[in-house]
Amino acid sequence: MRARDLMSDGVMSVSAEASVLEAAKLFINCHVSAMPVVDDHGRMVGIVSEADLINPKTAERTGLFACAADDPQSAIDRADATASKVTDFMSSSVISASEDTPLPELAALMTRHHVKRLPIVRDGAVVGIVSRADLLRALVALHSHRGIEGGRFGRDDQIRRDIAAACQGRNWSLAKQLDVVVSGGVAHLWGVAPSEIVRKAYEAAAGNVPGVKAVEVHMHVVPPAPIRIGL
Repeated sequence: MRARDLMSDGVMSVSAEASVLEAAKLFINCHVSAMPVVDDHGRMVGIVSEADLINPKTAERTGLFACAADDPQSAIDRADATASKVTDFMSSSVISASEDTPLPELAALMTRHHVKRLPIVRDGAVVGIVSRADLLRALVALHSHRGIEGGRFGRDDQIRRDIAAACQGRNWSLAKQLDVVVSGGVAHLWGVAPSEIVRKAYEAAAGNVPGVKAVEVHMHVVPPAPIRIGL
């Protein structure tokens, strides 16, 4: 299994020209904890995380929480200042991998460099992210189907993409954090569904994709919180 088989694609990135406040808004609205920083040509120049904004690695920068501890308004003013660019807080030395990097090497890179995620790059552009959770999902899938013959992962990658396409744009496509791992033709679905009906819809859609031998659904069902209307 290689990076392309388990990476999360459709990666949210932030422009190198963005302000700290703009980056903070993206973190909140997109529900991510880190993003690649890209230049005008879409090439990665660094990576920035929530932790970088909160607790910068350089002594020259003061984190937003440190400012807010003294005066919340000062934190807002600092974040809104034109001098506070995301490039001032990002990590420019980024550990990345290619789409062909095998799973053991991905795990070794994360362990060796103590990182939580690896950008997957092609010709300098980010095409996906592999996180620790992605590796855990892959290990669960491999454990469930030990003994699968080698050389199937190219086909598994295509099946994974076909499942993702089959689950997009449907009126029941309401799951959050949906992720798909395919091992030996067996599809593993992860994420949070708002109901059992939606969960079964994803299972049925995946099962109808050509080449899928079986579907194992690891999705949790979490009903949405009721809307409270004040009187």
